[in-house]
Amino acid sequence: MPIADPEPFLFSDLALSRRLEMAEGRSCADFVEARAAVFPGSGARWIKVAGAYAMFDTPTSPVTQTFGLGLFEAPGEADLDVIETFFREREAPVYHEVSPLADAGLPSLLSQRGYQPFEFTSVMFRRIFRRIFGGNAGLDGLSRPRNESLRVRLIQSKEQELWSQVAAKGWSEFTEFTDSIAELMLINSKRADGLAFLAELDGRPIATGAMTISEGVALMAGASTIPEARNQGAQRALLDTRLSYAAQQDCDLAMICAQPGSASQRNAEREGFRIAYTRIKWRLTNPR
Repeated sequence: MPIADPEPFLFSDLALSRRLEMAEGRSCADFVEARAAVFPGSGARWIKVAGAYAMFDTPTSPVTQTFGLGLFEAPGEADLDVIETFFREREAPVYHEVSPLADAGLPSLLSQRGYQPFEFTSVMFRRIFRRIFGGNAGLDGLSRPRNESLRVRLIQSKEQELWSQVAAKGWSEFTEFTDSIAELMLINSKRADGLAFLAELDGRPIATGAMTISEGVALMAGASTIPEARNQGAQRALLDTRLSYAAQQDCDLAMICAQPGSASQRNAEREGFRIAYTRIKWRLTNPR
């Protein structure tokens, strides 16, 4: 018998958004710190302004932006001056990922300062409960067919290079910047609080998945499968393993971010994730 759910439903409200955005902000800050440790001359650094994380990784890195703007405090002109100066001094563009539950006056303030919205992200979540099941059942209690040739495990520190190369190979069809992806993934595996999982098929590394844990929220990322080994169940096995690990660490929420309408979003929904909200990314195009 599974353990009864103490709270079967969680509403998409300000409190939830604060938890999710803080988890991602903290994860990205850890990434920036790992970059600074691996590449001391990179200038990687993060600051916190009006409750929001502002991260500089490199000028072209997807991590270089803010998270949580307007969720914890209503930012003013002076706060945005500080953030914009932080990025300009590093010759980086100014980006903000903004929750729709942020301060109601923020979109107008950004528009007045020359920002434009240009990208959307589905922020998704599901509850995690510690349960006891028999057989090949996942945390949701549903029976899952399992490829007995698959093994999923946490990597050892000596396998960080291997993990990053497998992850980069999985992305090779979708980007021409395979070397850059490999570098990003290597840094990802070196984060102080990061958890890197590897899926092996008959002993051969074929897929990766990463996770960070912050205040009971498990953020799933780093999902990648090499092209010739897809449709073998590797990503489902990686997700199940990460969710089980998160449950053992007393997490109550799992989080995934995906492009709206993408295969990643559909796959997450199949695994019990639902959309909490759609986040808008703003960029400074016409500074005052």
